[in-house]
Amino acid sequence: MHPYEAAATLRQRQKHESVRLNYGSLYAVVASLEKRKLIAPMGTQRSGHLPERTVYSLTESGRVELHDWLTELLSTPVKDYTSFEAALSFLPTLPPDDVARLLRERAAHLEREIVQARASRELAEKQQVPRLAWVEEEFRTVLREAELDYVRKLAAEIASGTLDGHQWWESIHDGPPEQPG
Repeated sequence: MHPYEAAATLRQRQKHESVRLNYGSLYAVVASLEKRKLIAPMGTQRSGHLPERTVYSLTESGRVELHDWLTELLSTPVKDYTSFEAALSFLPTLPPDDVARLLRERAAHLEREIVQARASRELAEKQQVPRLAWVEEEFRTVLREAELDYVRKLAAEIASGTLDGHQWWESIHDGPPEQPG
């Protein structure tokens, strides 16, 4: 496939929802893969008045590298540093009431995402798209549902004052701001 065609296919199949793709660096990535002999030019093709385009194919080394990479990704959990986890780690920075409100706002966003994902799933099923083609969306929805459950519970604990450490948390936001000194 030509790099532009690969990018268009990835967009069409909505892989940008699962993989961070930088379309601007696509040609640099292709050059790197070719330099490492993981892909090789198969020839060129021309479509209409467009310039000739080089078409690439995986080499045997590329197939082995792809197999090893996917094997590792599928078999071995890795630590993902999510923005939300980072925000949770600094939770006491904001007052409890603000955090409870923000978590309820996040829950509303998650609810909308889950509704949209379910609608997409229903459409895929109606169109008889094999589940294999959308398992990553299914996984993303399961994660969103678990996150929604967690966020709702945490917001409720904060709002009710039952989260362990809540009194201390409120106390650091009750007094006047500290003056530099």
